[in-house]
Formats: sequence, C-alpha cells, structure tokens
Amino acid sequence: MQTSNATTLRLALAQFDFPVGAVQANARRIAGLIAEARDRHGADLVLFPELAISGYPPEDLLLRPAFLAACEAALAEVAKACTGITAVVGWPQAAGAIVYNAASVLRDGRIEATYRKRELPNYAVFDERRYFDVDPDGGAFAFEVKGVQVGLVICEDLWFPEPLAQTAALGAELVLVPNASPFERDKTAQRDMLLAQRVQEAGVAVAYLNAVGGQDELVFDGASVLADGDGGVHPAARAFEDHWLVADFDAGTRRFSRLHWPEEEDESHASLAYRAIVRGIRDYCGKNGFDRVWLGLSGGIDSGLVLALAVDALGARNVNAVRLPSRYTSDLSNDLANEQAHLLGVRLETVAIETPFEGFLQALAPLFDGLAPGIAEENLQSRSRGALMMALSNKFGGLLLTTGNKSEYAVGYATIYGDMCGGFAPIKDLYKTEVVSLCRWRNAQSPAIPELVITRPPSAELRENQTDQDSLPPYDVLDGILLRYVDQERSPAEIVGDGFDAATVERVLRLVRVNEWKRRQAAPGPKLSRRAFGRERRYPITSGWRD
Repeated sequence: MQTSNATTLRLALAQFDFPVGAVQANARRIAGLIAEARDRHGADLVLFPELAISGYPPEDLLLRPAFLAACEAALAEVAKACTGITAVVGWPQAAGAIVYNAASVLRDGRIEATYRKRELPNYAVFDERRYFDVDPDGGAFAFEVKGVQVGLVICEDLWFPEPLAQTAALGAELVLVPNASPFERDKTAQRDMLLAQRVQEAGVAVAYLNAVGGQDELVFDGASVLADGDGGVHPAARAFEDHWLVADFDAGTRRFSRLHWPEEEDESHASLAYRAIVRGIRDYCGKNGFDRVWLGLSGGIDSGLVLALAVDALGARNVNAVRLPSRYTSDLSNDLANEQAHLLGVRLETVAIETPFEGFLQALAPLFDGLAPGIAEENLQSRSRGALMMALSNKFGGLLLTTGNKSEYAVGYATIYGDMCGGFAPIKDLYKTEVVSLCRWRNAQSPAIPELVITRPPSAELRENQTDQDSLPPYDVLDGILLRYVDQERSPAEIVGDGFDAATVERVLRLVRVNEWKRRQAAPGPKLSRRAFGRERRYPITSGWRD
C-alpha cells in the first residue's frame, strides 16, 4: 500500500453504477470497492455517489419500512468491513417516520458520523421533498483524515452558497460532494462554472463525484470533476463509463494531482447525447433482464439511428431487425434497410403486412362502406406492424424498441398502438434535426448509417408518394417552434416574435396540446433535454389553458 505524507491525502472516487433497489448487491460491491481503494490504489479516503446503498432515485421504495430497514442493515455490514481506510457512503436514513438523504463516514469498522442533505430539489425530475426531510438540527459537517479537515455536502447543497461557505468556516480544506445528477444537455458547462464560483467564494477544494448509469428514463453521466481551492476546475472524467478516479490532495496548496483520471475527450452535444442513449439502452435492458432487442427497420432515418444505437449498446448479435413492407413501401426503403443491416452485421427478417392489413380492411368493410380512405386506414398499417413486432418479441423474447422522435411525439405524428408499441423509446427526447446530427456524428466514428437514409425526404409511407412535410412544417421550422414552446416554455407571442409565422405557430402548439394523452401512454426513453416528455414535463391531458 502507498502512504501519504502529512499534508497529502489520496482520494479515490468510485464512479460506478449502483442500481436502484439492489440493496444487498450494492452493499457487497461497495465493501469490495472499499478494499480495492485501500489495497490497489493506496487511498486514504474513498467516496461513493449519493444514495449508493439504495440506488438513485429509489422513489416510492422509500415509503416501505422494510426497504429502509434493509438499507440500514446493509450500511452496517459495509461499515464492519471498512478498516484501514475512511469511506463516505450515501444511503436513505430513517429516523422513525422521518427519512433523510444521508451520507455516513465509515471508519475502523463502524459508522463514525452521518451528514444529512440540507437542500432538497423538488423540480424537473426531482421529487425529494416527497420522500425526505431536512434535519432542523443539522448543519455544516467536517471530519479529519490524516490531519486534513474534510467537509461533506450532498448534490443540491452545492448549488446554494451557504452550505459550502459554512463547511469552510468549520475549517474544511477539502469538501466532498457525492451526487446523483442525471445527464442533461449543456449541464456540464453550467456545473463547471458553478464549481469555480463556489470554490473561489469559500477557498476550499471540491471533489465532485457523480453517479453513472441508466435508471428508467434517467441516465447519469458520471463526468466527475475536481476543483482546486483557487477556483481551477480540472477536466471532467469520461462520461457514461464506470471508472476508478484517483487523485492526491495537497492540503498546503489545496490542489489536486490526478493519478488515474480518464478524461472526457468529446463534450459535443451529439457525442454526449449519443453515448447517453447507448448507456440508457444497455442498462435498461440489462437491469430488466433483456438480452436482446427487436426493432422495425424501415429504411428511414429514425429506425436507422435506433439500429446503430442498439448495436453499439448490445452488439449486433443481440439486435433483431425486421422489415415490414406494405403496398406503399418503396423498393428504396427495402434496399436501404438491407444495406444498413448488412453494414452493421445485423440479421434482417422480412414480414409483409399486406395480409393482416387486408384482413382489417375486410373486417371493417361493412362499416367503412362508402367512406373515402383516410387516416384510419393509414393507422391500420402502423398497427399491423405494431402487432407483428409485439408477437415476435413475445414469441422469441427480447425488448421491442420504438423509433419515434421528439418532434413526432410532440405533435402526435405517431400511431398509438402502432409504431408507438414497445418497451423503450431510445430517441423520444431527440428532435428530428438532432436525429440528423447524431447520425452524422456516428458516421464520423465509423460507417453505420447509409448516407441516403439520412438525406432522403422523411416519409411514413402509409399512402402513395407521402412525405412528412405533407402533414407538418419543415423540420427546421417545426423543431424551432417546439424547442421554444416545450423546452424553453415560451409563449406563442414570444415565438412569433422570433420570426415564426403566427398561423404555423398556432397550428403546431394546438397539436402539442391535443396529443398529451398519447404521450402519456408512450414507452419510457432516456432524458437528454431540460424538458423531456415523461416524468419531467407533466402537463394535464384535460386543460382549458391555451397560452
């Protein structure tokens, strides 16, 4: 084991995934990682993410006394195994009917002290006030490791100046910040600016450890970071990957020397979003017992991107692609689907929908007699595809992936019980223009999506010579309006003020409002933006509000 001198502390950050509800498995892993930090990395101090014992967010599991008792027992077992090193481990602490978001200092085989989170986020995806309380007697907290005063705050505490300032006032030279902060576009830059500001204000160094891994609609990116006491922020650790992060802290200068720190090399939006989805698919499948996925491959850009994502997440042998041609499917679509499947090494099946579609038409003929064909017939094609894909998933096992994007979900340009069938929606938080960007980024790494898949006019191919723009504004216009209304929550007048046609704005916003019911039934998918459909953007289905 390596040793530290009087003013140097070796710190190990455990940027690993601790799944929600896997209490005993998480405890065993934490105990093993504590020993590894001590014996392999020579660490004096090891930090684990927020609520590592329970996983984050445990949601209504926190309302079950047996779950809370299991977390407490698991922490006690971890503490017994913690010798020769100091560990900080997050867990939900029950005190009668009250529950705290806590992190405990483990040392010499026991729980030495516990800090309780002071600022509870209750916005966007966070519901912490539903589950946790703030300790009225709690406050700043510090402990000593090899002569160095170490403080502790948890996640949201850092976003307010008082917790860090008060911790510094106790004499802390280094402050640990365990987090469970899900990925969101542009959040990394905002976080780094905040870190620089906080350490400059308080004069303490900060070790910021974030959780990593997919949990239902959330993907935690890791991207942990160190900030020196003079305000300098080190490069973030590689996002969406499990890593040991090891650094020496010099208490005299209040600066870090990174010893093992795989750096993030590409923080572009497309790179981070693509890798977030890949991690989301992999963990959603793995944690829910799926070893393969199915998807309908149309020869269009959305299913083309989902195929590439699925292959990168699970490997080509675990991805099943199916062409589902109709009387309106072009030869080009069939050929492009075949080309991409061959390019990625995926087996491609073909199941024509003409027979079930014709069966529906014949069954409905007496009722539809004398009526012109329209959206009902178009949707029957999509629903035929959905039923066939669900049958394949049921018969052979595996998770069906849906391929709809955020632009389509926003305005209802997707068929409920049709192309919305499935258990996971990888690109539901990507606007169509972002889908194009991610395809371009992926192809820059290695060929994965045929160029013509990206450049051809989008079409559902549910009638002759159909294109998306028969029903929708051009996607650059549509996405510009949706970004302002959905993500930025701007008013119609403000959107028109940005130069968009008033009639087009009203039409688009009406479609967003009347399709809330459809989105409520959509499969979960990874959150990438500030306002993802699902748990983060929760609007009433029935509403008289029109602004």
